[in-house]
Amino acid sequence: MKATKLKSGNWRCRAYAGEEIVLDEKGNVVYLDNGKAKKRKKFKSFTASTKKQAEYKALEWQTMNEQRQMELTSMTLMEAVERYIDLKSYSLSPTTLVDYTATKRNAFKDIMNLKLCDLNEDIIQMAVNRESKRFVKNRNNPSTISVKRLKNEYGLIRTVIHKYRKDLNFDEISLPKQVKKQHELIEPEIIMQIVKGSDIELPVLLAMWLSFTVSEILGLTKSKSLNGDMLSIREVVVKGPNGPTRKKIAKNEYRNRTHKLPSYILDLINQVDGDIIVNMTHQQIHKKWTNLLKENHLPHITFHDLRHVNASVMAMLNIPDKYAQERGGWKTDHIMKTVYQQTFSNERKHIDEKINAYFEEYIQ
Repeated sequence: MKATKLKSGNWRCRAYAGEEIVLDEKGNVVYLDNGKAKKRKKFKSFTASTKKQAEYKALEWQTMNEQRQMELTSMTLMEAVERYIDLKSYSLSPTTLVDYTATKRNAFKDIMNLKLCDLNEDIIQMAVNRESKRFVKNRNNPSTISVKRLKNEYGLIRTVIHKYRKDLNFDEISLPKQVKKQHELIEPEIIMQIVKGSDIELPVLLAMWLSFTVSEILGLTKSKSLNGDMLSIREVVVKGPNGPTRKKIAKNEYRNRTHKLPSYILDLINQVDGDIIVNMTHQQIHKKWTNLLKENHLPHITFHDLRHVNASVMAMLNIPDKYAQERGGWKTDHIMKTVYQQTFSNERKHIDEKINAYFEEYIQ
């Protein structure tokens, strides 16, 4: 490191401080022709009245920075994950916090006790390969870990390691590709027959008819969500580290939607005592749904699959993509459809009536 003289007469010396990803004027990541993110070197500047003093300050900082880096990389991966979760605990959503804690407890066990300084690309790649074959116990469908789950786990591990090991090239590490599976669903008319009069009829219809998730269903209240025959997502109830947690905002802006209620569902809601429309837990709903399928000798589908049933019904009824995406609260890559295009209120009422008419046919 050599200091250079400034016009002011002082001396400046720059110490290398790692790399950073280059962003354009809009804050988007700049990519190279090979698909990798563009990076540039970072430097920390030190000025002094003499050349020797400036170079000494820079060298002192770099030495301390290297020593600190050595201390940090002497942590095990488990310690680093715990440190990361602690640092982020106040900004993470309850759901993400539960997910990160589960990853720390269950994932990548064969490298969790290795020091960060001992990790390299080959070790991480082999760990990913082994993790992809990890068997997950599930009484409904015992199997190896899903690709989606593996990607979530790896996302946390990669973020933690990269925080302290900027030298590792994660672009060389590959994950299994998602294999698209044909989703076998139960016909909606069959679902409506078996669920009618049961203690989970209301949550099932809210999921299959209105395309609400479990968290959205549990967040519904008469005082905040219900306005005449219109039902809105105002709050959600998610799984938190200390149990169910009520949040004032949904997962993303696309989920904050309003639907016109069919009279059948509105009647069910009016029969509910108290303010909370579905006073159950996530686990109770899933268990009751699974038991109902077993009692009727039907193949297992998850409660969340009821949203897939809803999407299939909308496709069958030729509902335009824009309205289907809006009704289901799905975020897509097509910014034009989700941000710039608008729906018209009269057409939207027609869409609601068309979907309601389909389901009401099976209520009789």
